[in-house]
Amino acid sequence: MTDDIAVLLVDDQDLFREGVRVIVDAQPGMHVVGSAADGYEAVRLADELNPDVVLMDIRMPELDGVEATRMLFDADRVARRSSPLRVIVLTTFDLDDRAATAISLGASGFLLKDTTPAQLADAIRTVHSGNAVLSPADLGTLLARRFAPRAPEPPAAFATLTERELEVFRAIARGRSNAEIASEMFTSESTVKTHVGAILRKLDLRDRVQVVVFAHEHGLL
Repeated sequence: MTDDIAVLLVDDQDLFREGVRVIVDAQPGMHVVGSAADGYEAVRLADELNPDVVLMDIRMPELDGVEATRMLFDADRVARRSSPLRVIVLTTFDLDDRAATAISLGASGFLLKDTTPAQLADAIRTVHSGNAVLSPADLGTLLARRFAPRAPEPPAAFATLTERELEVFRAIARGRSNAEIASEMFTSESTVKTHVGAILRKLDLRDRVQVVVFAHEHGLL
């Protein structure tokens, strides 16, 4: 149980939360550690329970999922955590602009509320490993729409990337996996992982999803 993926459920509908709890607890390698009915409670429980993955409803009273996500990825909170936190936004609307905002704040993608149990479990495992749960095409559509009017110059740290790191950066931004990047660059996956680690460190980014956000935010695609 201690190695299971710890999941926090956040939704203002009791019946929906309990249904998701049953689904998650039935999956091998994961379990629900708590549930919250609004954003404030979600932030409090995340601080208290230290979950690996938060399933976050986007529309709630008191504090919605966007603002709760903003608070969860506050720099001070991130620095206090012993392990990375991943957030999956739950919404009833496909390509939701508010979901795009949550992704830009640190969420790892979104799922529609009518997703299947198998898709939900796969999404939890996917974000726990540091990847997005939105296809590269859909993620690109969301972020291009959000950042199209403004594309500020990238920070000075971007210029410190080596040629190989730039190549990996562009591939990640296009949604390529480590295996695909290794094949394209005629190198090993371990070498790609080393480049990915250097990119995240130099640009002060949390994961691959944030690389995609960074690329769109600064008009680098």
